[in-house]
Amino acid sequence: MAPDGTAVNLNEIMLSELTKAIASIEVSADWLGIRVVKETSSTHNVRDGLPQNNGKSSTTGAMLEVLVDGCVGYAATNSLQPQSLQTAAEIAYKQALAAREWLIYPFQAATERPKVVGQYTSGFLKPLNTLSPGEINDLLIRICHTLKVSNQIVQTIGSANATERETWLVSSNGSEVYQKFMFLGTHYGATAQDGAIVQQRTHNGLHANYFQGGLELFNSDKLWDQVQQIGEQVVELLTAEECPTTRTNLVLAPDQMMLQIHESVGHPLEIDRILGDERNYAGGSFVKKSDFGHLVYGSPQMNITFDPTVPGELASYGFDDTGAVATREYLIKEGILQRGLGSLESQARAGVPGVACARACSWNRPAIDRMANLNLEPGQATFDEIIALVEHGVYMEANRSWSIDDQRYKFQFGCEYAKLIENGKLTKTLRNPNYRATTPDFWGSLINVGNSSTWKMYGTPLCGKGEPNQTIWVGHGSPVCAFANIEVFGGGG
Repeated sequence: MAPDGTAVNLNEIMLSELTKAIASIEVSADWLGIRVVKETSSTHNVRDGLPQNNGKSSTTGAMLEVLVDGCVGYAATNSLQPQSLQTAAEIAYKQALAAREWLIYPFQAATERPKVVGQYTSGFLKPLNTLSPGEINDLLIRICHTLKVSNQIVQTIGSANATERETWLVSSNGSEVYQKFMFLGTHYGATAQDGAIVQQRTHNGLHANYFQGGLELFNSDKLWDQVQQIGEQVVELLTAEECPTTRTNLVLAPDQMMLQIHESVGHPLEIDRILGDERNYAGGSFVKKSDFGHLVYGSPQMNITFDPTVPGELASYGFDDTGAVATREYLIKEGILQRGLGSLESQARAGVPGVACARACSWNRPAIDRMANLNLEPGQATFDEIIALVEHGVYMEANRSWSIDDQRYKFQFGCEYAKLIENGKLTKTLRNPNYRATTPDFWGSLINVGNSSTWKMYGTPLCGKGEPNQTIWVGHGSPVCAFANIEVFGGGG
């Protein structure tokens, strides 16, 4: 409270102070922006019922960005003092001047950095720190004990990770944006062994259960049934038959579709990759600039949206890190490529439509083209209807391994758990299921898309890109999907 008893809005105070800083900075830039990020994270890990790590970290800093003669320069500082901001702005200004010799596109503040004012806050109830570290450990220990349904289980793990992040963005042309996020991720799983046979089963794959929200996402009514099922299924896999090597129908659960969308749709549609910016580190793309509006990316049942507006999905936000307003857009509609994952800068350079996707992992990184929420829109079929239409095939859940070439064209993915489909019914459990294809052939073989009752969203905090590297949070939602004539095979267990 202020001395006069009125409420103090700390966000407005921060925006006001940063706006004053912008006005006081002395550089001859055509445009100047300050993005401040304040972040606090906690991690809790338990293995075999024994706590391994309880950690907490906090960081605060600012990225200064200037536009000079069409060139952008950047510099970061961990101090918000006026002199530190002035020094960072001077460094960014010198970088922009030095870059003029290699100018590839003349950026303009009016189009690439338009004025925007607004705020966004995650919908959440209880922060993870509502519980003490001891209470969190007790919960994770109980998960480990519940997972161990048999002496054949040789390892159990459980973890919970929470992050609270606030960002402020101001600019010399009047932008004022405040955003607050709360993220929670949980992971648990078990490894079982019988002689030379070793199998692993986790809750939806490696760190897939990451969302915007709080403790309510973790301690759900279904938690203990899910934990028990994971323990039982990993033991079941020890005596399961090897996945056959054949061409057949493939049905993928949403937790595997997450990775399929991420690797074979998300990354190849990043416009900076298409322009060649990422070739040195993460590769390029089989997609060309001329493909937008024309390329048949998949079957008519393929509808992919970029949607940072979904409540609770991991990469939801109101504005990207340059201030562009986030909106829901079709990337692929009825199988036809519509637009790319490109920021205002990349859209201007490439001359193709993009989205509000300039994102940075922290205050000390510039924003680049990134995925946010990429979702496959639901179709009409129930899960039972999808399975009933398959005379022979394999149903797979939860990613275990992935490999894709640097053009995002050829890929091979492995899953944790599978069921044989015979005459429209799920029958035998299969272990070590894998499949391979090329991106256009795979999505062209999409024959059935589940309805909203089969649609589930997941998220990962582990998407890496850029030099220096940036590991960022992305979300993916999908229904159950069926594909025809896909090469499946066993091994790798």
